Amino acid sequence: MDHFADRLRAAPQSRLQRGAAGEALAVARELSRRAQLLEEPGAEPREMPDAGMFAAADQLLVAAHDLALLLRSDDEVAEAVRLVEEARQRAGV
Repeated sequence: MDHFADRLRAAPQSRLQRGAAGEALAVARELSRRAQLLEEPGAEPREMPDAGMFAAADQLLVAAHDLALLLRSDDEVAEAVRLVEEARQRAGV
């Protein structure tokens, strides 16, 4: 997670605009959704807002941290890591 966030912070604005920030936000939203479902089963998850392309790295780290505190098994952790890695590859950073 940290590596992806660091790469986003170092990426030029043009790379962020071409989709890297969007990929980060999408995976942050998914991690946030999963965390909310674990924290409040049965409640409708709220969508993480788009705080802009320069905030995508921070949104990713916050969502990943929140989810990490709630995961109960190595398989759940591995799945979250897989989601982030796939997003990093799609983002090209």
